[in-house]
Amino acid sequence: MFFIDWKEKMKPTRQLHDLGQSIWLDNITRELLDSGTLEGYINDFSVTGLTSNPTIFDHAIKNSSAYDDDIRHWSAAGKTTESVFFDLALHDLRRAAALFRNVHERTNKLDGWVSLEVSPLLAHDPIRTEIAAEDLSVRAGVHNLFIKIPGTAEGLLAVQEAIFRGIPVNITLLFSREQYLGAAEAFLRGIERRIEAGLNPNVDSVASVFISRWDAAVAGRVPAELHNRFGIAIAMRLYRAYRELLSSPRWQRVFNLGARPQRLLWASTGTKDRHASDVLYIKALAAPFTVNTMPEKTLLAFGGHGEIGPGLPADGGDCKEVLKEFAKAGIDVDALGTQLQEEGTEAFVQSWKELMDVIESKREILAAVG
Repeated sequence: MFFIDWKEKMKPTRQLHDLGQSIWLDNITRELLDSGTLEGYINDFSVTGLTSNPTIFDHAIKNSSAYDDDIRHWSAAGKTTESVFFDLALHDLRRAAALFRNVHERTNKLDGWVSLEVSPLLAHDPIRTEIAAEDLSVRAGVHNLFIKIPGTAEGLLAVQEAIFRGIPVNITLLFSREQYLGAAEAFLRGIERRIEAGLNPNVDSVASVFISRWDAAVAGRVPAELHNRFGIAIAMRLYRAYRELLSSPRWQRVFNLGARPQRLLWASTGTKDRHASDVLYIKALAAPFTVNTMPEKTLLAFGGHGEIGPGLPADGGDCKEVLKEFAKAGIDVDALGTQLQEEGTEAFVQSWKELMDVIESKREILAAVG
């Protein structure tokens, strides 16, 4: 009898999806929405969510005239440049959220999320961050929007308060295990406060850990045999901590009382080294009950020729041994994690300023031509 091996016929992205890892797109542009490309990714590449950040919107608005009519309209209404931006972003994200609404409902709100970041200028101001998060959540008017808050020390104070107030949060700019544990603590404390106050503890969250920047940071500083192994070793150590937290009595208590676990999200998964596989981090980071948010180029590459690796081991595998080799090469993991978060925060501030400049410039040009 002749049998068809359907797994062999299945796209790599579908295999990853069926393993239990959510595939989100790390991009949004109006062209993606208008052309039907995003809808195609949902249907053909098992994409079940997306993320955005100031850099993504800077590139989208800078390189397109698709936003010009809205910029002209909202500028004529007397809105500030920052307010114009959030109107533009929310317009696009509402459309994307509508495309993911079915999966959001089908998965009982676990999946189908889109994300919008608060102003990076607020990264060290917890009070204004929480106020901004609540304002954007209300303005969005959709149920499947995460507000992105950076995992700085001050940002985590805002995270706890936002979770307590019932705002779904994507905690971003996490790099090290310690930063992730801090983010998990902020989420959990917010949930515990809701339980103490007699509120529904089911508030969704993801913790976004940036991977490829670890390897980019040590490129040229470590022996050849360690090239492109740092980020994956960090991820393995993080995944162990994640699994241990999920099985801890404290977490299981709040889950038993109705809370939903915070999921781990792999970010910055595009390969930076042109000599390495373009799907290096996708193959290595396969793991159930996690999210991988992929740049568009990486998504297409994995959908075309990717394959799933053995998956992340729950016990961290050989990460201790690998990280010891980096220590021998003079790399201080803790110090570098702090540095990467500081640099990431500064980079988003710079992107935000450039984004504001782009919108302001367009406002002036559009006003001049009527």
